[in-house]
Amino acid sequence: MAKLITAVIQPERFETVRRALADHGINRMTLSEVAGFGRQQGHKEVYRGAEYQVDLVNKARLEILVTDEQVEDAVNLLVVAARTGEIGDGKVWVTAVEDVVRVRTGERGEDAI
Repeated sequence: MAKLITAVIQPERFETVRRALADHGINRMTLSEVAGFGRQQGHKEVYRGAEYQVDLVNKARLEILVTDEQVEDAVNLLVVAARTGEIGDGKVWVTAVEDVVRVRTGERGEDAI
């Protein structure tokens, strides 16, 4: 049926990820600006000589609805394009989607993707 790929990545990697997916025909996605932290527990910054702790790090959250056949390629493309090799590169997870309905036409299932 369909899968929802959710990725939390560094915001500056979004355009690279978008291009990589678009080059392979995956060009429908939702982008949200989010903030959070993982293992790094935030980071320290210096502003005008004063050091302070930033607990929540800005991230980009992508949601991409794909067919079962597109899942592996989409995840692999996304991971390669988002990777910098540094802590905080993000996470990607895949969720099964029970049904999809296109609001404008009423189409269901893969026709609605």
